[in-house]
Amino acid sequence: MINVRAATELFGFVMIRGISPLYEASSQKGYTLLFPVRIRSFASGMKPGVCFCVRTAPMLKPVLIAFLIVQALVAPAQRTAADPDEVDALFRKGERAYSNGTYAEAIQFYTRVLEIDPEYLNAYLQRGFCHSLQREYEKAITDFSSVIDRKPDHLWAYTSRGSAYGKWGKQELAIQDFNTVLQLDPRNQEAYNNRGWAKKAAGDHKAACQDWVASRKMGNAEAKIILKNNQCK
Repeated sequence: MINVRAATELFGFVMIRGISPLYEASSQKGYTLLFPVRIRSFASGMKPGVCFCVRTAPMLKPVLIAFLIVQALVAPAQRTAADPDEVDALFRKGERAYSNGTYAEAIQFYTRVLEIDPEYLNAYLQRGFCHSLQREYEKAITDFSSVIDRKPDHLWAYTSRGSAYGKWGKQELAIQDFNTVLQLDPRNQEAYNNRGWAKKAAGDHKAACQDWVASRKMGNAEAKIILKNNQCK
């Protein structure tokens, strides 16, 4: 993104038009045509497919080109600097959409959050939940993995990814994630229950019952019901 205001203040004249008219004007009126760029107009936002040209003395052309190159390199970092208020506002909109069951809309808000702040872990988590609820398990797993990549001890991300793997029919991968949860938190009752379901889906009923028994011994009320319904001895 070229900083048009700064260029205007430095060189006194900036002209923005469509590519063809601009090129014609530059050749006829002595403007220096530099290269096609995407320029932020103060009034109307992004203008794709336009050109940037200035009218300047030949001796200043190298200075101008160098200036624009620096601006093109610096501006992306400025654009991606997270505005906490904007990010949180977008995230709250995503949460409202999620609560209302409009998951596709929620995904759009969480995606916008991540475009501004790629390190916003809860946005990955929530977007992953939305994808999972829409049975888009591969996308959900990608989001949960993004959390794990940034925070390798994130229990909820492993739990969520394991559940998504299980729903997607990849029980061995689900079991691996629940194993990791239990390595990080050996008394995680939910992980025992979830691993039990994955083991049952994988055809190992005995091992599933052992996990549910372990969960019940820790006081998990749900495990007691699971054991009864699955005829575990």
